[in-house]
Amino acid sequence: MFNSSNWFRDWFNSPYYHKLYFEHDEQEASAFINRLLNKLHPAEHSKLLDVACGRGRHSKLLASKGFDVTGIDLAPASIHIAKAQENGHLHFFEHDMRLPFWINYFDYAFNFFTSFGYFRTEREHYNVIRTVANALKPGGTLVIDYLNVHYAEDHLVHKQEKVIDDVTYYLTKWFDETHFYKKIEIEDEALDAPLEFIEKVAKFSVGDFNDMFAYYHLQLKEVYGDYNLSAYDVKQSPRMILIAKKN
Repeated sequence: MFNSSNWFRDWFNSPYYHKLYFEHDEQEASAFINRLLNKLHPAEHSKLLDVACGRGRHSKLLASKGFDVTGIDLAPASIHIAKAQENGHLHFFEHDMRLPFWINYFDYAFNFFTSFGYFRTEREHYNVIRTVANALKPGGTLVIDYLNVHYAEDHLVHKQEKVIDDVTYYLTKWFDETHFYKKIEIEDEALDAPLEFIEKVAKFSVGDFNDMFAYYHLQLKEVYGDYNLSAYDVKQSPRMILIAKKN
């Protein structure tokens, strides 16, 4: 059930999380990865880190291009599934991104699908940036794919109902000064009782990320506004895709 400070541990480890978000848009994910790689031009045999990799959807796409990819995630069930796909250049580890990982090892690090901003304190969010900055080689590149706060506020759908594989998801969304919230109620005949989870994601701006980056010697280079890598517009862009370089 719902634990307010560590809600992500239970929810991200749930099969319903993956059903709701990830199992029906492989084409979009693949197209985004291709555009990103065309923009970044990683050298052959570059080492890539996928931070909060889930079941390895993006990691697998990156590895299919010939790069050496390591995915980390704190959800044991997700990593168990991801590990079944491991090969010579695709590796997965159960790891909390707030804690140090490898040092000066990766050429690129990626954090996809707003897999950030859900910790209780500012220090924890800074710790994630520290982990990634330390894991990158000097000159390495970080890409963070985050929601655009202003767009999300203006386009919030307060109530939704989705049916996926005979399971009904009731979504209720709201926000306050500092966070977005989403309550997910799940009705499945296989369950004894409905499940409920509440997501909580911080309202970070480009400026907030710039501050976090600068603290760990990362320099913000570019910001894009959607998965087509269009120019970022503070009101019109659905996403905030930030590219920073380690000094």
